[in-house]
Amino acid sequence: MSDLPSDLSALLDEQGADAALIHRVLGALAGGEPWSARELVRATAVPHRLVAAALDALGGDLERGDGGPEERVRLARPGGYAGFRAAGGPPADPGEAAGRFPRAAEELRRLVAEAPPSRTELDHVAATPGTALRRGAYLADRFAMPGRRLLCVGDHDLTSLAALLVCPEAEAAVVDVDERMLEYIDGAAARLGLAVRCHFADLRAGLPAPVAGWGDLVFTDPPYTPEGVELFVRRGLEGMADPRRGRVLVAYGASGTTPGLVARTQARLARLDLVFEAVLPDFNRYLGAEAIGAASDLYVLRPLSRTAPGGGAEQARIYSQGGNAKEAAGAVAAAGAAELLGGGTAVGEWPAAALPEGARRVRLATWLASPVPAEDPVLLLTGGWEALLGRALLAGAGPRVRAVVPSSAPEVRDAAGQRALRALLEPRFRVRFLKGRPGPRETVVEVSAAPLPEDAPAAERLLAYCQERAHGPLPRTLREGLIAVTGRDGAPVNKRTARSLVSEWAPWAPNHTLLDLPGHRFAELRAAAEGMTAAAAEHSAEG
Repeated sequence: MSDLPSDLSALLDEQGADAALIHRVLGALAGGEPWSARELVRATAVPHRLVAAALDALGGDLERGDGGPEERVRLARPGGYAGFRAAGGPPADPGEAAGRFPRAAEELRRLVAEAPPSRTELDHVAATPGTALRRGAYLADRFAMPGRRLLCVGDHDLTSLAALLVCPEAEAAVVDVDERMLEYIDGAAARLGLAVRCHFADLRAGLPAPVAGWGDLVFTDPPYTPEGVELFVRRGLEGMADPRRGRVLVAYGASGTTPGLVARTQARLARLDLVFEAVLPDFNRYLGAEAIGAASDLYVLRPLSRTAPGGGAEQARIYSQGGNAKEAAGAVAAAGAAELLGGGTAVGEWPAAALPEGARRVRLATWLASPVPAEDPVLLLTGGWEALLGRALLAGAGPRVRAVVPSSAPEVRDAAGQRALRALLEPRFRVRFLKGRPGPRETVVEVSAAPLPEDAPAAERLLAYCQERAHGPLPRTLREGLIAVTGRDGAPVNKRTARSLVSEWAPWAPNHTLLDLPGHRFAELRAAAEGMTAAAAEHSAEG
């Protein structure tokens, strides 16, 4: 509501997602009956301090009694604040939620049925449509969602879409390593008109910079290993604007025969300075996961500090099965690795025995976070890291970058995958595939910077400009690149025109870098570069 008293608006802003507690008080007052502060506390389950703060903030909108210990107040405007909810009871069950949100229920049934199949190596098990809807309804009932930002750390279960179908006034960002899900969620959000944006990331290597410090609330259904739960929650905390004003909601399940596993997981969460505000048993139901009863609990965690205690964030093995499992061997043979590295920079988790004496080492997270000057870098992307191949190569600033990946990786195992990788890296880089090095199960992918021909199309030069600055904000690199490209061809477009063209041709570019841009957007980026440069040429001709 835009006509709220200024003190009340300030109080709601101060409470963040917990403004829902103030909403309960306003909803109770909206009925027009007189209330004492104590009666409001009992009716709404809101602490007395917040009830008193709400009454003070309402100021002249209240009619007050004689000022005694049980003074009653009522709204001076009958019917005022009727848009606020007095409810705030237990979570809706799936049937009740479907009755309240029939359109959302129908959409989610279709969305879940048509979603990409689960990937066992990522510990995927699909939640039921009713569970997705119940999550959205719980968020809307428990928190003040309009205007809030929900960060989904992994979203195979489409919680982002469910939350915004229930509350379209909110925003959501999804971070996931599964390109299929990012494309699916992007397409569904566009069709439904929901403010959801998607970012690619392997969370073991870090959270994308555009969503760091962004969210008000976090939702995650992580791999159910203790390491997986801790890592995903840590990334969620890194993505919150002020964790103390929000919540982290975690779906977590384990067999009733393994209470020790649950204890270890909960101990990790407690060490992150998180209070268990609620544990809702069997809240989530799944189309599978029979080992844990096809259900999991919902943890509602309240952070006590702005940042989580350090340590334990970088877990290379967080999944329970497949090539990413913590039991999987990730290192190449030491002898072949030493030959390949030579005097170059080792990026990633190289085995100590493979490193020449005095070799420089760079963490993969550091490599992806910002440009790293490195001499002849070689990236180790075996052991479940191969999804990062294209972006890790783009992150290289030198004339040559090499990466070791399993020969079974989709980008190297066949002609279609190799074409897709080349499309990601060209025109700035030339790509070679050296199979059987350093061992029979690995392939070395080598990219080298390639100067463009003098007569290269303007769109190719614009793409190359952005690829050389892969860590930079994409709207800025597109804008600056467009000015540089048109300046070489004649009169450059000015900043205002460049900004307008970027907004017109790449409306999805804000809050992205090339390194977190979902894979399906790269073809759109190429089309946008062609459209922008053609429009800029017309603009220059008319000018």
